[in-house]
Amino acid sequence: MPSPTPPPAAEAAPETRPVADARAALAREGFAFLPAAQARPLLAGVNSFTAHDWAAFQDSWNRLERDRYMADGGRYRERRHATYSAPTSGPVRQEPHRPHYQSIAYNPLNGGTARHFAPIEPDLARGPVLGTVLSCCRDLFDGLAPARDWHIEVHQFRIDAARSGATPTPEGVHRDGVDFVFMMLVQRRNIQGGETRIRDQAGETLARFTLSDPFDTAIVDDARLLHGVTPVTPLDLTQPAWRDVLVVTFAANPPEHGPDPSGR
Repeated sequence: MPSPTPPPAAEAAPETRPVADARAALAREGFAFLPAAQARPLLAGVNSFTAHDWAAFQDSWNRLERDRYMADGGRYRERRHATYSAPTSGPVRQEPHRPHYQSIAYNPLNGGTARHFAPIEPDLARGPVLGTVLSCCRDLFDGLAPARDWHIEVHQFRIDAARSGATPTPEGVHRDGVDFVFMMLVQRRNIQGGETRIRDQAGETLARFTLSDPFDTAIVDDARLLHGVTPVTPLDLTQPAWRDVLVVTFAANPPEHGPDPSGR
């Protein structure tokens, strides 16, 4: 599959129209769905990267490790994980590798235990694509919640649709217990399904959309709304089938809940 064209080169600006528009949507609706045609300018307003950078970023999803903590017994999810911080007066920086934690209140399926996932590969962790995404998220979220010391977690997910029970969010429609969640499609191959659903805390569905093309992005104010993704299945049972997604969460530091300093 050919790699999509990455965002065009652009000079970083204190504020760009795409960032302002995305922030306004988040403030107004509590979520934003950005098709690739909108997400690419959003990223380009912060930084730029090459087609080679993007191809290497995509390729790293081929080296994820199976999630060994699936309480449903599923073998369909692979992932890697990294932790960053963004102090109020300093740059985004990677923190020492650590386990991922969510309380049962937020993840009744897999929560309540420290989960030790393989670290994100160093070239990706320090690379231009992830650096651009993290800078973009910080620009967005600083404008909504200023003067925060951010705790950031980065997750690479692959859902193998050829395996039984392949569901991107097996815990159902949920909150993550953070402030904001950024979800960007990296690649879809030979799958159907995977519809993202946004609900309010009373259970009413506010939006439904599908991340279909690389760079398609959903951003959610996790304190206000819930999100979930429907199961995925292969279109052609004889061919590999998967959904690759980058998920980034921003939480105020120190967190307000959870025994792990990540607050998750």
